[in-house]
Amino acid sequence: MKILLYTGNINVVEKSGVGRAIKQQLKFLEDNKIPFTVNIKDSYDIIHLNTVFPDSFIMSVIAKIKGKKIVYHAHSTKEDFENSFCGSNFLAPLFKKWIMLCYNMGDLIITPTEYSKKLLYEYRLRKPIVTISNGIDLDFYKRDGEKGRLFREKYGFRKQDKIIMSVGLHIKRKGILDFVELAKILPEYQFVWFGYTDPKIIPKEVRNAVGIKLPNLHFPGYISREELRDAYNGSDLFLFLTYEETEGIVLLEALAMKIPVLVRDIDIYKNWLSDGRDVYKGSGILDFYNKIREIINGDLPDITEAGYETVKKKDIKTCGKRLIFQYIKLAANKKTL
Repeated sequence: MKILLYTGNINVVEKSGVGRAIKQQLKFLEDNKIPFTVNIKDSYDIIHLNTVFPDSFIMSVIAKIKGKKIVYHAHSTKEDFENSFCGSNFLAPLFKKWIMLCYNMGDLIITPTEYSKKLLYEYRLRKPIVTISNGIDLDFYKRDGEKGRLFREKYGFRKQDKIIMSVGLHIKRKGILDFVELAKILPEYQFVWFGYTDPKIIPKEVRNAVGIKLPNLHFPGYISREELRDAYNGSDLFLFLTYEETEGIVLLEALAMKIPVLVRDIDIYKNWLSDGRDVYKGSGILDFYNKIREIINGDLPDITEAGYETVKKKDIKTCGKRLIFQYIKLAANKKTL
């Protein structure tokens, strides 16, 4: 059994969660010593696709003609396409039809959470769907006070500064407008958002928000995995204001780093993360304002250890074995569910 992990157009997604997921899959294969290639000219038995660009669809057609097995990883839904780029809401119904066409090319569809699986079932896809988390490398994401000190030194923050960080593309769905609004009304805290999106493809209101000049609001852009780990170490709160996710790899990272986490109370977290047990949840600017102050001031209990215990279930080693198991069943022409 040999896997073709298709990485075409990875330059387009490498700074997104999909790009991180592909890198995780490479590690899955390497760690489990599964024969694989990223060269489309090599021989293979199973092709694993992660994107819904036309080139990925073409690769699925070629694989189908060759009689190869196809794994389609469903990272995208109509719901998380909305409120992203210019024209995304107008195009969302067409996007849904397109991803259904792509996903139905798979012999097996993999998606990160039960929530995203539920959405895909509502699309009435014809192929079996299994849930496997994108996973988290717990050996890499570990607390290290020195790395946190270096992060603060690099960005000019003082030891006494309270830093609230977030990570994501500069899109409305990620909650960036609310992040900026909170920075305005909480000037005593430093707000740092890591990530980047080409301003030409995002709506004017988002461009304007990112362009606002506040002494406590910072947009350093995209940073490496190592630098992001340092930022988790050096921050006091991870604020994840996203309105829609299929999982949220950066949330897994924050939980693994044992940093306090405050998320928006949305459906994906209802049967996974409990408010006051694993994370804290909010539902509006005033709620976030109060929760941020309570967490930073120590008025709410420290629940980071409980959050870590929850994310341990998504360890990369466990997720990798689940993925390999599905490959083996698919290669053997067995039922995949």
